[in-house]
This record gives sequence, structure tokens and C-alpha cells, in this order.
Amino acid sequence: MEQIGTRIFRAIKNFLFSIVNKEFLIFLFFLCVSAAFWVLTTLNETIDREIAVPIKLVNVPKGVVITSEMNDTLKVTVRDRGYFLFAYKYGNIIHPISIDFKNYSKDANKGMVTSADLQKQIYHQIYNSSRIVSIKPDRWEFYFTQGQKKSVPISLRGKVVPGQSYYIARVSFLPERVDVYARQSLLDSINMAYTDVLDVKELTDTIVRTVSLQKKKGVKYVPSEVVVTIYPDILTEGSVEIPVTAVNMPVGRVLRTFPARVKVTFVVGASNVRSIKPDQFKIQADYQDIEANPSEKCALRLVQQPRIVKNARLEVDHVDYLIEEQ
Repeated sequence: MEQIGTRIFRAIKNFLFSIVNKEFLIFLFFLCVSAAFWVLTTLNETIDREIAVPIKLVNVPKGVVITSEMNDTLKVTVRDRGYFLFAYKYGNIIHPISIDFKNYSKDANKGMVTSADLQKQIYHQIYNSSRIVSIKPDRWEFYFTQGQKKSVPISLRGKVVPGQSYYIARVSFLPERVDVYARQSLLDSINMAYTDVLDVKELTDTIVRTVSLQKKKGVKYVPSEVVVTIYPDILTEGSVEIPVTAVNMPVGRVLRTFPARVKVTFVVGASNVRSIKPDQFKIQADYQDIEANPSEKCALRLVQQPRIVKNARLEVDHVDYLIEEQ
């Protein structure tokens, strides 16, 4: 066994130190030296590099609600030698900046930290040789409220197109309402929470989506996203016969129409067709129209129908009539 190991070691040694591989090892050595020299030269140059500086708001009083989405990281471009910038990026040198709420909340509903204040805090953490070239964002703002809120319903933004022979039967939200926090003047103007845009085409089956609420400066929604369920239904045609009702008749007169009942056809979702009842419709013949436009036939109007039906129409819109004295 030892002889086999010795043979393998000897074969590897001979391979590595053959004439061809000696040249390769020499080339590899000088390549590593060149790379090391290039790295040292680069690190010694003065360059600009962007580093990430965490930032957070502290000492927020109880009962205060922050109503804006704040950046939790500043993008700071620093100018210095490469090895210092390397240390910022990969070393444990940069710590989060803490913004004290009470020092910057002088306004009733808004706080702002200027670029100068941000630079001052960053300079405390970096080397003396480093210089800050820029900060993004150049100022750090936050909005807050002392707890003023109200509950509002939700509205879906976007375009939902049902498939052929379908329609949108219902849209539901979970939850149905959300709490909105903002300063009072802004709160008074908000009566609806709108979702981000949701576009759906050729919808033929129920879909469920989690959708964020549209962001608005100085406004916070709780929760910030809702579950939207869209129910399509296939369209089907239905019909009912409805009695004609006379209106504006003088005392002592009666209007009789022939026929006395008229068929109404309509389109409705298949799941609702059985819920449609004749008493949900109303057809009228107006005596004042008859007097104003004497004719052998009187006009009929469909003046009432269920909200869930579409394209409701009378089979006939003019009928024979007779006015009788009582």
C-alpha cells in the first residue's frame, strides 16, 4: 500500500516539475505578483465609491404613528483611497445613524433632517481623510400623526375584462375596510382607499390576488395590502311577463292595455337567473303621454328592473289600449 502511495506522489511530482509545467508555474507566479501589484496600486488611488449607510428613527413617543415610508438606507458617495473605501464596504465600520424624533419633529406633522445634519453624523464614523461627495436622498423626511385615523372602504384600480359571454358578478375585499392615518386636514379629504393598478384580461374563472394600496405622501393605511377576489359569471338570457301599470290617470278613468302583460327579456349571470322575480320589474303607461300624443297605441316604459340584470328590454313597446269611464 505504501509503495502505491509513493508511486502516486512521484508521478504527481514529476508532472508538476516537468519542463512544460515549470513554465506554467512560473507564468502563474508572475501573474499572481502582477495581480497583487495592481490591487495595491488601485487601493492606493483616490477614487469615489458609493457606500450604504443604515438610518433609523428612534425615541418615537407612544401614540405617534409614522405615516410615511422612510428610506432605511442612505446612498453616500465617499472620496478616499481605495483601501479605506474597501474597509467601509466590507469592514464593520459603518453603523446605523440614529435620528432622534424629538430633535426633528418641530412641525406638527412633519420632520426633516437636512443634508448638513446627515453629513455631520456620517463624518463621525469615517476616517479623517474621507470626504463626502453626495448623499441620496439629500434630505431625510418623515410624516407622522398623533393617532388621528378613520376607516374607509376600498376601491379597485385597473381594468378587469371578462371573457366572451362572461361578466364581472362581484368584487370582494378582505378586509372590506382599512384604517387610514394622516393629519386631520388630509384625513378629511380621504373617503376611499385605492389599490395599485390590477389589469386582468379574458377572465372566466374566480381569481384571488393580494394587492397593495396606493401610496400617498403623509398617509398610512393599516393594513397596507388587501386580498381582492373577483368573481366572473357566465351570461344567460331570461324573461318574465310583467303587468302594465297606468300612471297619472284622472279620477274616474281606467286604462286597459291589450295585452295586459308584456314580456321583458334580459341578460343575467347564470347563478342569479333563479333569483329574478316579476315583481322586481315595473312597466308603465302614462296617461299624460296619451293625451299629449293621441294615437291608436300607447307607449310603454320599463321604469324598474333589478340591478343585476343587463340589457333588459320590452318585447313590445307600444300596445293597443282602451280608456274606460268608471
